[in-house]
Amino acid sequence: MVKRIVYIALITAFTAGGFATGYFLVNSDLIAFFVNLPQQFKFGFIGLSTLFFLVAGILLTPLLIRWVVRLMDFLEQYLQRIPSQDLLMGSVGLVIALIIANLIRPAISSIGWPGIVLSILLTLFLSYLGLSVFIKKREELLSLFASIPKFGKERASKAESRGGQFKILDTSVIIDGRISELCESGFIEGVLLVPAFVLEELRHIADSPDLLKRNRGRRGLDILNKMRKDQDIKIQIYDNNRGLEESAEVDTKLVKLAQKLGAKIITNDFNLNKVAELHGVRVLNINELANAVKPVVLPGEEMVVQVVKDGKETGQGVAYLDDGTMIVVDGGKRYINQTIPVLVTSVLQTAAGRMIFAKPKYDRRVDGQAGYAEVNVIG
Repeated sequence: MVKRIVYIALITAFTAGGFATGYFLVNSDLIAFFVNLPQQFKFGFIGLSTLFFLVAGILLTPLLIRWVVRLMDFLEQYLQRIPSQDLLMGSVGLVIALIIANLIRPAISSIGWPGIVLSILLTLFLSYLGLSVFIKKREELLSLFASIPKFGKERASKAESRGGQFKILDTSVIIDGRISELCESGFIEGVLLVPAFVLEELRHIADSPDLLKRNRGRRGLDILNKMRKDQDIKIQIYDNNRGLEESAEVDTKLVKLAQKLGAKIITNDFNLNKVAELHGVRVLNINELANAVKPVVLPGEEMVVQVVKDGKETGQGVAYLDDGTMIVVDGGKRYINQTIPVLVTSVLQTAAGRMIFAKPKYDRRVDGQAGYAEVNVIG
């Protein structure tokens, strides 16, 4: 319906333009041919000019509508990629530049047509200058408002809420997959941002000739698609890489982007965690969360485990809990592939996870009923 109205309006405008053009040419002295031309020929020329513009409008209107729609789509996508802070400060700078240009224009336009041309060029120059200066100096300009107590408190609260709202996902946590279950459980709130360079790294991994890497990359892409289809998970692809092009490392880009947006980084990469902390960026580490929610085990507690393999040291056996925690059983090598009760002797907590040390509750070396007998050289 809207396209039809626009179509009719454009054709009407073309027709009116043809009539106005023919009427102007016939009644002006620009063309000597029309000066002594009979009146009926003048009317015929006006009708011919109107008909010509009408046909041109019918032919050109669909193309104009198509171009305008494409231009609007392009502008809409471009504006969506621009951060709200840049858009706001750029608009303020443009308005101030237009006000200054409007104040200067009357004095310059009085010169004549050179003044008109100069005023147009000056308006364009001031508009560009206002846009670029306000966008590049946005942090300094906002800091001026922060010096005022009221505005400073409001800005601090907004920055804090914005930092809690946006969370940036890195490649490792997407491939890991546990982020999807965390979001579904409701423990992670706010908007999850997936930077375009992280998505590009995932694509490179998915196209790797190495089968293991290729499967990991495809798993990450599948998890992203699953999360985007979930209506309860707010996830966005962040395409604005302005100011990050000079950084080659993905981890460096993640840290700079988090500083720019005041966001947190969700990861399970130990090195990225430390680098982000050095730059003052808050990190949500999935591995730390998993270790925090594991059940607490104290020395002296009893548990039943299955020894699955031998350990690094002589006589040691290794078992695992259901959550993957490794249990080192002292003297447990003889119990491989057996389920035995053990007593916890100590617990070691590391950045990579937790390790439990234990010993068999009933040791054959001290249990006479187990068939263990001590012999000497004589026999």
